[in-house]
Amino acid sequence: MKNLLFNPSRLFFISTLLITCSFGAMAQRDSSAAVHIGFIYPVSSNGKHAASITNRFSLHAIAGLSKAETGASIAGVANVVKQNVSGGQVAGAVNVIGGSASGAQISGVANVIGGGATGVQLAGFSNITGGEARGAQIAGFLNLAEASGAAQVAGFANIAKKDAKGLQLAGFLNKGGDVNAQVAGFANVAKKVKGIQLAGFINIADSSDYPIAIFNFIKNGEKSVALTIDETMTGIVSFRSGGRVLYGIAGIGYNFKDNPKAMYAAEGGLGAHIPLASSLRINLEAVSTTLTDFHGGSYNKNSLRVLPALKFGGRFEAFAGPTLNYVSYDRENDYDFIKKYIWKNNSSKDFQGLFVGFNVGMQYIF
Repeated sequence: MKNLLFNPSRLFFISTLLITCSFGAMAQRDSSAAVHIGFIYPVSSNGKHAASITNRFSLHAIAGLSKAETGASIAGVANVVKQNVSGGQVAGAVNVIGGSASGAQISGVANVIGGGATGVQLAGFSNITGGEARGAQIAGFLNLAEASGAAQVAGFANIAKKDAKGLQLAGFLNKGGDVNAQVAGFANVAKKVKGIQLAGFINIADSSDYPIAIFNFIKNGEKSVALTIDETMTGIVSFRSGGRVLYGIAGIGYNFKDNPKAMYAAEGGLGAHIPLASSLRINLEAVSTTLTDFHGGSYNKNSLRVLPALKFGGRFEAFAGPTLNYVSYDRENDYDFIKKYIWKNNSSKDFQGLFVGFNVGMQYIF
C-alpha cells in the first residue's frame, strides 16, 4: 500500500479508472459531458464511448477523443474531435478537428481542421484548414486554407486556394486568388492584387498595380526590353516588368570607355510610371549599378532617374532625363568617369561622391 501511495504513475492510472467508472455510465446515458478527463483513449472518464460524446471541458495526459467540444480541451500530445468545436484547443503536438472551429487552436506541431475556422490558429509547423480561415493563421512553416479572411503568417509558405482578404506574409512563397497584400522572401502568386505585392525575386498575377520585385509577370501589366546609356558610357540591356504603376528593372551591360581592364555592368532597381498623356509619361527610377572587371576592381553607383518618355509606333518608347548619382569605389582604382561632383569625400578609405548625370534609352514594350 505504501508503494502504491507514493507512485505517481500508478495513482494517476487508478484515478483515471475511478473517474471512468463514476462518470462513464452517466456520459453513456447522455451524449454530453461536463468534464472529460483521461490518459489516452479509451482510458478516460468517457471510456470507449468517447467518440460519441460532446464535452464542455476536456483534459488528457496524452490524447483525447470526442464527438465535439463546446469549451476548452487540453492534451499533452493531441486533441482529436470528430465534429465541431467552440472554445480553445491546446495540444503539445496536434489538434485534429473533423468539422468547423470557432475558437483558438494552439499546438506545437499542427492544427488540422476539416471545415472552416473563425478563431486564431497558432502552430509550430503548419495550420491546415479545409474551409475558410476567418481568423489569423500563424505557423512556423506552412498555412493552407480554402480561403483566408485574416492574416496568414508563415516561415515558408501561405496558400489560400481561393481569396485571401488579409495580409499574406511568408519567408518564401505566398499564393492566393484575389488578395489584398502579399509579402514574400522569394515569390508571390495571385489573381487580382488590391494592394502591394512585394517579393525578393518574382511576382505573378493577373492584375497588380504595385508589384515590387526584380521580375513581375502581370497579365494586364507591361513588360519591355530596353537599351540605355549613361554619363559613364555604360550601355545596359535591361528587362523591365510590372503593373500599371510600379515595375522592376534587371539588366546587364558593358562600359565603353577606354579602361585598363574591360568592365562589365549589372543593374537592378524599381520604377514607377506617371502618365501625362496617351503617349507621354514620366518614368521615375531608383537603380543600383555595379561595374566590375572581375579582378577586384568595382565601381558602385546608386541613381535616382527622372525620365520623360514618349511612346511611338505602338510598341516603342524613347526616354531621356537627368539623374542624381551617389558613387563609391576603392581609391586605389582611381576611376575618372566623372570630373565634376556636387560633393565628394576626400578623407575616407573609399572614394564617395555625388553628381548629376543623365540616362538615355529606348525600349520595346510587349
